[in-house]
Amino acid sequence: MKIQDSADLCYPHLYNNSCKKPSSPWTEVLLVQITLSLISMMTVALNLLVIISVSHFRQLHTPTNILLLSLAVSDLLVGFISMPGEIYQNTSCWFLGDSICFLYNYLCFIITSTSVGDMVLISIDRYVAICDPLHYQTRVTERRVKFCVCLCWVCSIVYNILFLKDDLIQARWNSSCYGGCVTVVDLFSGTFDLVLTFIAPITIIVILYMRVFVVAVFQARAMRSHIRAVKLQHSVTTTATKSELKAARTLGVLVVLFLITFCPTYCVYLAGVETFSDSYAFAVDFLFYFNSCVNPVIYALFYPWFRKTAKLIITLQILKPGSCKTIIE
Repeated sequence: MKIQDSADLCYPHLYNNSCKKPSSPWTEVLLVQITLSLISMMTVALNLLVIISVSHFRQLHTPTNILLLSLAVSDLLVGFISMPGEIYQNTSCWFLGDSICFLYNYLCFIITSTSVGDMVLISIDRYVAICDPLHYQTRVTERRVKFCVCLCWVCSIVYNILFLKDDLIQARWNSSCYGGCVTVVDLFSGTFDLVLTFIAPITIIVILYMRVFVVAVFQARAMRSHIRAVKLQHSVTTTATKSELKAARTLGVLVVLFLITFCPTYCVYLAGVETFSDSYAFAVDFLFYFNSCVNPVIYALFYPWFRKTAKLIITLQILKPGSCKTIIE
């Protein structure tokens, strides 16, 4: 009986300290690996299109698109780092050592924190654009947005190294068994991180978008009521308003999907991962990661510029001289 049990361990010679191997049938493991690997590659490819589009074409160098660029970078890293690591962790034992385990968890924390920060910045951008449109051009400049994006990444990097410093120092002792890769955080640090990276950002996002929604509905009604009265003025002033409302709607969909995929992950960890099956916790984690693949699809559905730039990139027309000055209708 002992020999049979040992065969199910990651390190059979460490019988009392070894983690168990994933117990799923190899056909199921193979199917999961292939499916999720395809999703991971799609995530990288789609977000790479967004990054190249916004970076290459000068017309797209707007404050809002810079925020989308930062979000696309974090989404690309999800597909390149977080998803493959999650697949590996849940379909095999962890044989890469404590240092790589810490580095992987650290990068995942940075990516998640930055994504949350980007969503907060996007909500602030739409709030100013819809609720204070007269001052939007002066308050939300390209330089200020770039500074905020850089600050978001730097703060995420510094905060998470401080948050995980104990895990770095005591990586070997934090592991409950050999062959696994987990991050152990004390109650105080976990509570502080919960408030800073979940409760506070979610509260800010919800409050800002509720305000944006109310103002957007009011503006839409005002536009409909005056559309016949001042045709000339409407054609000049309302075009920009329509554009901002459309952007608010598109980014609102982005934020709502983010909340739908983000909240279950934290709810699982709030309730305690041990209260759920490994497969359920894995599904919730990958739901959050899958959001990174969905974001570019939202751009394709709502942004004509993304469809056009994607076509130019895929057909290699961006390699032509002066392609960065192409007018994107």
